[in-house]
Amino acid sequence: MKRVFDIIAAGLCLVILCWLFALIALLILLTFGRPIIFSQQRPGLHGNPFVMLKFRTMKTILNEEGALLPDEDRMTSFGCWLRRTSMDELPSLWNVLCGEMSLVGPRPLLMEYLALYSPEQVRRHDVRPGITGWAQVNGRNAISWEEKFRLDVWYVDNKNIWLDIKILFLTIVSVFKSTGINQEGHVTAEKFRGSS
Repeated sequence: MKRVFDIIAAGLCLVILCWLFALIALLILLTFGRPIIFSQQRPGLHGNPFVMLKFRTMKTILNEEGALLPDEDRMTSFGCWLRRTSMDELPSLWNVLCGEMSLVGPRPLLMEYLALYSPEQVRRHDVRPGITGWAQVNGRNAISWEEKFRLDVWYVDNKNIWLDIKILFLTIVSVFKSTGINQEGHVTAEKFRGSS
């Protein structure tokens, strides 16, 4: 039932919001240039890698050594707006349609984090990753990594279609409130370095 719901909802959103996709793509092209889509390998169900799609929110600016500058030096006001409104997540609807993600589930993080999880934390990969999740509507980036993972595992143990609908509703509310977007002192979120 969850998969059927994902397919119908993601398909409808892709059709209804195609005009918004085109508008955001044009604004990104004018603001950042190419590429419009940010793609990155992330761990999916059971930790199997897939390529997650998002709208690009940062400029590509390199230092003298050829490495990317820190996020705060590459983020623009338009990029901040995309993140604050969660518009940057819209291309992930394609990942949902393809079965790589779900509308609701633990957020797909970096591949390098897989080796850092505790046996309890790695259970977050027992379900498909989501565009939004229980941790996102309970603090998003403003809470600690340990709390995020605790909430993710709670979702894995308690998932059902009604909880998904509740999370989707709370996600809309949190987007309008623009809460928990960044960790304190960071443009996005500090890297996870393992639990102490």
